[in-house]
Amino acid sequence: MTKTPDRSLGTDGPTVSALGMGCWAIGGPHARQGSPVGWGAIDDDESKRALRRAFDLGVTFYDTADVYGCGHSEKLIAAALGDVRDQIVIASKAGYTYDEETREAPGENGDPEYIRWACEQSLRRLGTDHLDLYQFHLGGFDLDRADDVLAVFEELVAAGKVRAIGWSTDSPERAALFAKSEHCKAIQQSFNVFGGNVDVLELCEQRGLASIVRGPLGMGLLTGKFDKGSTLPADDVRHGWDFRTGNQAESLRRLDAIRDVLTTDGRTLAQGALGWLWARSPAFIPIPGFKTVAQVEENAGALDHGPLSPESLIQITTILSQN
Repeated sequence: MTKTPDRSLGTDGPTVSALGMGCWAIGGPHARQGSPVGWGAIDDDESKRALRRAFDLGVTFYDTADVYGCGHSEKLIAAALGDVRDQIVIASKAGYTYDEETREAPGENGDPEYIRWACEQSLRRLGTDHLDLYQFHLGGFDLDRADDVLAVFEELVAAGKVRAIGWSTDSPERAALFAKSEHCKAIQQSFNVFGGNVDVLELCEQRGLASIVRGPLGMGLLTGKFDKGSTLPADDVRHGWDFRTGNQAESLRRLDAIRDVLTTDGRTLAQGALGWLWARSPAFIPIPGFKTVAQVEENAGALDHGPLSPESLIQITTILSQN
């Protein structure tokens, strides 16, 4: 068993734990034009205990966004980890509009003046004078306007409010635009054992950028907690998932095919899925979500198991290609 070594947040960037904490779910319920974009009900005290437990287990990287709970996630990080601020790396994002009071997140805004305002609000809620990594949140934003977005992110670096920048996008063209900046240290993308955009990953590897992985556990699909009879509450962003006949049913079938490989050496399914990512690329820093201390402990336990073996990686590729 080989403990997963720390990783760098980009070339010459800060060293962080190979696992980060994705702080979307702890933001709690919020909606966009009547549709849920949160993960259902939460217990704030449990969320704070979970954040602290992650730190105690060696997790130093925390990824959030202003829109997660319309500011609530950022406030929880400040409450739980404010006294160890100098020992952790905090990443946040901007681009979605939100109302802290109503918990509504109605739309998008990539205008420079909005991003300046959003940065100030995130700093206030997090109780800090700088963001270690600030990411543009609008993954499909108009490329013709993206240079203006990059310019305002650079301005925030020059002002000392932001130390590094990135873009949360699965678009290689958009990732490349930010990557031309010396202050760009990471691209956040969706990737897991079922797939992802290899072109974005290759760009990160070639440019010395971290590839922060959202959805490393398939929004819960790769944990093994769902079956054909599973349902999700109305205030959960996954409410429309169909475990009987939809895409999720197919994912459950594929997961069952690789279950034995993922759970080698006493790993849980979640730990195997995280180990697959570490084995797949040295650029990957997965940020699984959580709501409870138990989920944090399971995810952080993957660090002790380390990456899957090259043989397991080949096995999984072979099995999934046949399925």
